[in-house]
Amino acid sequence: MLSLAFGLADPALFPREELAAATAAVMADDAPAALNYGPSFAGLTDQVLGRLRAQGVEAEPENILVGYGSSQILALLPEVFVDRGDTVIIEGPSFMGAVRRFAMSGANLVTVPTDGEGMDVDALEVTLRELAARGVRPKFIYTIPTFHNPSGVTMPLARRQRLVALAAEHQVLVVEDDAYGELRFRGDDLPTLAALDAEGWVMRVCTYSKILAPGVRMGWAYARPEIIERLNMFKHEGGSGPFLTRVIARYAAEGRLDAHIAQLRDHYRQKCDLMLDAIGREFPAEVQAGRPDGGFFVWCRLPQGMRATALAERAKDEGVAFLPGVNCYANGQGEDAIRLAFSFQSAEKIQDGIARIGRAMRNM
Repeated sequence: MLSLAFGLADPALFPREELAAATAAVMADDAPAALNYGPSFAGLTDQVLGRLRAQGVEAEPENILVGYGSSQILALLPEVFVDRGDTVIIEGPSFMGAVRRFAMSGANLVTVPTDGEGMDVDALEVTLRELAARGVRPKFIYTIPTFHNPSGVTMPLARRQRLVALAAEHQVLVVEDDAYGELRFRGDDLPTLAALDAEGWVMRVCTYSKILAPGVRMGWAYARPEIIERLNMFKHEGGSGPFLTRVIARYAAEGRLDAHIAQLRDHYRQKCDLMLDAIGREFPAEVQAGRPDGGFFVWCRLPQGMRATALAERAKDEGVAFLPGVNCYANGQGEDAIRLAFSFQSAEKIQDGIARIGRAMRNM
């Protein structure tokens, strides 16, 4: 089965030699501290602080939590914030890996729709006012404003500013999931929600999985100190390891990580453009394919009357898989869309996979 379903990183871009050299350097220079019991390496936190400050966020060490990937940190959120029956606002569609964790905690999920510019903040304002009228204060708003998963869209500046203002007005935490933010291959950078927040209502969650390698399982969060303190209380294993945090910090130093990110941007831009060209050739003209400015995914709206789950079954007969849109909603929507990942497969397999899905569409 040729899979375009999941956002796996391209192994051809893993910096094997550089990571091996960083590991050897840690072993040569700092093995006693790296291999013994101990906290996360403070030098990695310093690097995170440097990246935040370069993006306009004034942060100190007490604002940072280092964890085992952003997934671990997102999974801590319901443990800290949510009692059964509490309300959490999410986007539709969204990253269901996180949303399922919220649901498992017993949260009442309220879906706010998205459009070509991300979360619909008009709909969010209506939702917040309706909840307030019922005496309900949501525990947090979960959003992916930059290179959204699954839709690939990016929230413009004016909408970001309004979202942050609404959060402050209603005193609701915004969780900014920014897994793909550094993988921009078109257009200009936009301020993060955290950079626009002057009152401490934004928590930002990032990961090294997309900009270095998923297997290192390292991510971090920025938030008010009291939130970081509570998250640390529920991170029962303590720090994220003195060894691996030192290796990542050693690799990322002296501009090596930034140079690697520049390579990733160029590489993923080429693969995205290749997929979009193939979609233009192989899919019916009625299919509406988004054109992301970064990230891993292309979101396609299907022709009227074509169901994503039915298309997925036909595509299996062609030996290709993708993610039906219904798998990206908490409220049962999404039969009109599919998510295609261009990040992992080779150029040849991307074109082959799109051709197979196109055949399945025509057969329907």
